[in-house]
Amino acid sequence: MSKLKNKTILVVEDEEFNRIYFEELLHQINCKVIVASNGVEAIELCQKNAKIDLVLMDIKMPLMNGYEATKEIKKLRPDLPIIAQTAFALLGDKKKSLDNGCDDYVAKPVKKDVLIKLINKHLQ
Repeated sequence: MSKLKNKTILVVEDEEFNRIYFEELLHQINCKVIVASNGVEAIELCQKNAKIDLVLMDIKMPLMNGYEATKEIKKLRPDLPIIAQTAFALLGDKKKSLDNGCDDYVAKPVKKDVLIKLINKHLQ
């Protein structure tokens, strides 16, 4: 857990309940949390804030979906890990997320231990 202490994670999520869930979970493991409610906002935050260590990207959002936002963020910061999170855990979703530049994928509802493992994996 100490590896994650003070890491800054951008949570890109348009649904308030999910956003609060991720904030609570990430605060429990001593991460700093920044939130964006759509892909456009996420890109702006990644441009302005070099301290972001990882992005937890919702795929289905207004204005710009997570795939488009991921592509734009990767142009700016190719080494920034992005974990896609989606409620649509269909067979092709993981492949589509990875094909669109995401570094990993987690299906909603997201289990705390699964998310922590993924974050640890990408923040070594």
